[in-house]
Amino acid sequence: MDETQAQSNPEPPPRAGAAGSRLLTIGILMATVALAAVFIKQDKDKAKENVATKAGDEKPMKMGEMAPKLVLKDLNGKTVSLDSLKGKVVLVDFWATWCEPCTVLIPWFIQFRNRYGSQGLEVVGVAMDDEGLEAVKPYAEKSKMNYVVLLGNEDAAQAWGGIFGLPTSFIIDRQGRVQHRHVGLVSRDVFEQEIRSLL
Repeated sequence: MDETQAQSNPEPPPRAGAAGSRLLTIGILMATVALAAVFIKQDKDKAKENVATKAGDEKPMKMGEMAPKLVLKDLNGKTVSLDSLKGKVVLVDFWATWCEPCTVLIPWFIQFRNRYGSQGLEVVGVAMDDEGLEAVKPYAEKSKMNYVVLLGNEDAAQAWGGIFGLPTSFIIDRQGRVQHRHVGLVSRDVFEQEIRSLL
């Protein structure tokens, strides 16, 4: 009886089209992934070209040249221009709150401002944080930064010959000419000697 039932109710054979349909679906998925990869690569290549073009637009700065324009907002939203500091020795420092070497320099700059401010030194910190005021203002208050802090941007960085590492610091004489540039951490004595030679 069981054998008869098994023979009279055989399992249906697999549909011939099922395997072909699965293969077709897999093929379409693979083609889609391949196309997406091509488009992503093209976008990355274009982005690299754009960065290279921007980098090529930067004009290298020579020592002794007049300092580039610098007009940015401070932590209170007031627009500050470097031109307003002409006649003073100015230390301009491009920095960021996440930059460890910058945290070494900031206390030095605070001390320089205290020591030499009466002799005509001004310090200007240009913060390059992507988060802007939200990150910079609390940090400046906590660090008791006693000098002008401006919110920087890529245009300012390019105008100053391209800022390729932080900190990048410039020392400007009383006539508004860039006399020294330092990329990265430099000893306190070097900064102090350069500042004193211009006061």
